[in-house]
Amino acid sequence: MPYAEPFSFLSLRFVLVIGILAIIALAARAPWPGWRLALHCMIVGIFLHGIYLGAVFWTIDHGLPAGISAMIVGLQPITVAIFAGVLLGERVTPRHWFGLILGLVGLLLVLGPKFSFGGSGITPLNIAVSVLAMLGQTAGTIYQKKFATGAPLRTGTIWQYVGAVIPSLAYAWTFETFSFTWSGELIFAMAWLVLVLSIAAIFLLMVLIREGSVSRVSSLFYLVPASTAIIAFFLFGETLNAATWRDGSLRNCGKDRNDHPRRKFLKTHYYSVSTWLALADMFCSLKIRTQTSAGRTSTWICFNCLSVASPMAAFMG
Repeated sequence: MPYAEPFSFLSLRFVLVIGILAIIALAARAPWPGWRLALHCMIVGIFLHGIYLGAVFWTIDHGLPAGISAMIVGLQPITVAIFAGVLLGERVTPRHWFGLILGLVGLLLVLGPKFSFGGSGITPLNIAVSVLAMLGQTAGTIYQKKFATGAPLRTGTIWQYVGAVIPSLAYAWTFETFSFTWSGELIFAMAWLVLVLSIAAIFLLMVLIREGSVSRVSSLFYLVPASTAIIAFFLFGETLNAATWRDGSLRNCGKDRNDHPRRKFLKTHYYSVSTWLALADMFCSLKIRTQTSAGRTSTWICFNCLSVASPMAAFMG
């Protein structure tokens, strides 16, 4: 990361989220969970934010391409489906398994040819840490569904980030210097991650986990690798080759196989994704003609808005 060390950045991000949510909760006089439920929320935060985000930031900082990182983390729907059946008693239908396996095939098609032990950043250690990130996200999702769905949304999320800041701050205190190179890009990235992802997107995820089966909610994460690869194409100049597009197509087909047409929630999401893919194709054409910093920034904003708007439209529809 050019402007901040990864865990110092995450620690500041989590502290800002805690402060903003605390002000909102106090102003709204939101109810607070009891200590037992608050502890459950903290454990969710350690897994879902601390371990997951920390491991992802660490691998990116150590050279793993963002698209590859997202593809490994994209295994989460498979692991959630496995553990949801065992730990939560959720029934995963053959149709759902077929879709999940189809997405896994797409993952292997793109990851296999790129896996090497050279200097590309795809190293055994980076892969192992990415797998840790995926398992952290899986554990956080399962734990939230089993133990913390009764927590109030605003105050429960505060306790999540209190838990998340513990491992990130411990790592930063031990191995980093808390140095920041303040710039417009860093401030914008921090504001975006705090407000849109750490608050708005996590609120939506918590509601989705509370209202639906975690295996179906997790299948939405099949959209992450494709969107991440496209964003990395614009921001970092990473290559979008035929294998990447083939992988994205298979993974999104796998996700779509899990969409029951009679469920308004999933049907709305399907049409949102179709619109997203059409706009993504338009922006890929725009990349050929737009090379300026302003052009990249505006394109990045559009992609992030679409990434957040798609599940939001599905939920609100």
